[in-house]
Amino acid sequence: MTLRANPATEAHDDYGENLALAAVLIIDDEPGMRNFLVKTLGPRCRHVEQARSCAEAGDILDQQHFDVLILDNIMPDKTGLDWLEDQRRVGLFSDTILITAYADLDTAIKALRAGVTDFVLKPFRANQILNAVARALDRKYLARENYLLRHELSESGQTARGRLLGNSAPIQAVREMLVKLAPMPTSVLFTGASGTGKEIAARTLHGLSDRADKPFVAVNCAAISEERIAEELFGVVEDGRPRKDGLLLHADGGTLLLDEVAQLPDHVQAAFLRVLEDKRIRPLGSEREIPLNLRFLFATNADLQEAVREGRFRADLYHRINIVNIEMPRLKERSEDIVALASLFMSDFSRALGMPALELNEAVLLKLSRYDWPGNVRELRNLIERSVILGEFPPEFAGSGRVTGTQAIETLELVEQRHIMAVLDACGGNRAEAARRLGVARKTVDRKCAAWGI
Repeated sequence: MTLRANPATEAHDDYGENLALAAVLIIDDEPGMRNFLVKTLGPRCRHVEQARSCAEAGDILDQQHFDVLILDNIMPDKTGLDWLEDQRRVGLFSDTILITAYADLDTAIKALRAGVTDFVLKPFRANQILNAVARALDRKYLARENYLLRHELSESGQTARGRLLGNSAPIQAVREMLVKLAPMPTSVLFTGASGTGKEIAARTLHGLSDRADKPFVAVNCAAISEERIAEELFGVVEDGRPRKDGLLLHADGGTLLLDEVAQLPDHVQAAFLRVLEDKRIRPLGSEREIPLNLRFLFATNADLQEAVREGRFRADLYHRINIVNIEMPRLKERSEDIVALASLFMSDFSRALGMPALELNEAVLLKLSRYDWPGNVRELRNLIERSVILGEFPPEFAGSGRVTGTQAIETLELVEQRHIMAVLDACGGNRAEAARRLGVARKTVDRKCAAWGI
């Protein structure tokens, strides 16, 4: 029997928003107790199902995943706790509330060892079981938030910061594509050189989607050892070890970014291909699969096609993730954004570090705009941070003087120079073609370049 939540009822309950999203399985041999629990939980939960025995519950769990189990301890075939211990060994990741008329010390100790979340003593009222389920769900989501926060902090050197900044044509094209893709469940592959903002673009896509209030989990495949990465992604169920939920399960409902996806070990590539195709995961050591509701994003600065040709990356996985490819532009391809980026970074670091800002005068901006930036936006950001800390720009970028203002003001000459240089870059240095695109004489371009020492 399956019941679904009634939105009208939800609005008048004080048991938290998580209850309305929950899937609950009731396991009890007494029809009267099952009916009472179904009537209590059915109107308030997304999905409620019931089982008359442990064997029937096992069959149901083989097909579906539930957030919470409500389990009677005294059952005809075996005790609920014995059954629960067996289920933990084969892969049960649901929180469990034990209902029992006997709460002796031995039962309590055994329940803790079996991973019971809460006790409810018979007889009980409707609000008691509703509060127990709501508490279990609140603890579950709080534990997930804490785990994901620790994961993000552990990758502090890898985590993207900031927004997708700039108004150049290449970055505007990226924004337009993100807006177009946001409402779709399609997987997206972000490619481009290191430091071009692939993770920031992925976070932007997540923020524009209907999953924005759900987790965004970024996993740097290159930062996890080959021995641990399967366990970190899929979770593990093993005798003698606490159950460990993987990052995919923690991200359920939200978005998962696999950064540096080219670094996935071969055995994990095969397992991940099945996850993409089936939207289900099998934790290590588990006999059961768990359904997933995830949007998958991928990022790499490697040439995946070359990796496929060399046998380092599975061709079937490459074709599965390369549905939509967004190539992030290098900073030198969007040089007109350098002023805005440098100004923002200067303001942010000056405020965060409590130190005076350096002047972004014409000379500094000219040198910034002419630099090649092999490290892209990340290199520019690091340069500004280091300069604020040291109180001066490196000699190759230094201008004349220092003020405490944070706004960069461009002269008309600098705007002209940056624009001509951007067109020259787009033309591969061909001055005749650049002059044609600019609508000026070739001699004008030659004269300007000579004046700038180019």
